[in-house]
Amino acid sequence: MHRTIYAYEPAKRSGNILFLAGQIAKISDTEIHAAGRCGDTIDLTTAKESAEIAARQGLGWLEAQLGEGEKVRQILRMDVFVAVSPEFEFISEVADAASQVFIDAFGGPGRHPRSVIGVMRLPRNAPVLLEITAEVGR
Repeated sequence: MHRTIYAYEPAKRSGNILFLAGQIAKISDTEIHAAGRCGDTIDLTTAKESAEIAARQGLGWLEAQLGEGEKVRQILRMDVFVAVSPEFEFISEVADAASQVFIDAFGGPGRHPRSVIGVMRLPRNAPVLLEITAEVGR
């Protein structure tokens, strides 16, 4: 789990609902796993790796927000933004890589509704960004 260098909070809690800031695949506080657009400089394998790294990072932020005796009860929603060239048609497969991380971690409660959106560019030229909302509690 890597810290942000920008002016925002990585997580915000309201009752038992936890909202995470957009997760990109960081490999250090200042370096990302890959940079570019899927279908241009990023292939499907690299995009899926970035999605998995971002999801695991999200798991770390979720766990860091838990109080004593609490757990993640369920993933409520995930929105997946994928930076793509016009020809790239595998955005759902990229999102599946991130979704699978939560299913592996939590079983049925890790399954979630999601939206998958292809965009021109993401912050820091990341190929994938995840927005995650979870229910937490005892």
